[in-house]
Amino acid sequence: MPTDFKSLPVIDVSPLLAKCDDPNLAQDPGVCEVVKQLDQACRETGFFYAKCHGIPDSLIKEVKIAAHNFFHLPYEEKLKIKMTTASGYRGYQRLGENITKGIPDMHEAIDCYREINGGMYGNTGKVMEGCNQWPLDPPNFKLLMEEYIRLCTDLSRKIMRGIALALGASPYAFEGEIAGDAFWVNRIIGYPGISTANGTYMPENDIGCGAHTDYGLLTLVNQDDGITALQVRNKSGEWISAAPIPGTFVCNIGDMLKILSNGLYASTLHRVVNNSPKYRVCIAFFYETNFDAAVEPLDVCKQRTGGVKNFDKAVVYGEHLTSKVQTNFVM
Repeated sequence: MPTDFKSLPVIDVSPLLAKCDDPNLAQDPGVCEVVKQLDQACRETGFFYAKCHGIPDSLIKEVKIAAHNFFHLPYEEKLKIKMTTASGYRGYQRLGENITKGIPDMHEAIDCYREINGGMYGNTGKVMEGCNQWPLDPPNFKLLMEEYIRLCTDLSRKIMRGIALALGASPYAFEGEIAGDAFWVNRIIGYPGISTANGTYMPENDIGCGAHTDYGLLTLVNQDDGITALQVRNKSGEWISAAPIPGTFVCNIGDMLKILSNGLYASTLHRVVNNSPKYRVCIAFFYETNFDAAVEPLDVCKQRTGGVKNFDKAVVYGEHLTSKVQTNFVM
């Protein structure tokens, strides 16, 4: 459960990344310090900034520029990759098509998922079967995003090794049957700036994305510099701004990690409110468990909570994701 935090911690993850494939990483003093900070962040806020993460700043900026260019295209062009049920819920969704707790969100997006071939996960995966729909303009969009997703996947895997150590488990505890074949979701999101007329704000709905928690293990948020819109709720119900810090990702843990930790770690409510007149882009990468993983508390986490299992039954990630996807959109 989150505390009454007033800001989000900033963690230099480079010592962990440097030693991540070393079988003795748990004994390295630099890694131990990162693990200590990850543990505190996951317990107290469920959010942190990751700096010195190794993904080139040029690529981070380039994907945001490509996203801005796409969202500024005429509506008719964006509809060429419109999300449908037949596309496996992949592609472009217009303003108001994403729903959070019954209320339309004021954002547009391109939704991408790790591709699922026919029959790969039986009936569980059938709804999500399909190929991602990529814009033809800008022409390098597909290759750019696929490289970005590859690097985010690798970074997430390495941070999760640090989080596994923070829980007192093996650094590989989240691999194998849990996330050795990790599913991922990548949402390219555009939030219109607040409109004005005669100097007066005229928002139809200023909530770019309503209060929610994420579904998986770890989220990496790449947000536009200079626009503060992401907000995280603390224990007292205050909304704490996660202002952009250049060169960092805002990271947060999701529902599957909350279950795996037996509630030791917080999956924290957050929302987006863009009160700026500027159009805001955010690339949100979600690192998940295996699609067919049955998620339940790790034994080491049950021991740390007095042998009590705080979640009644295993949650199959793919079933959880599919149920959310089918109710989160109006098309």
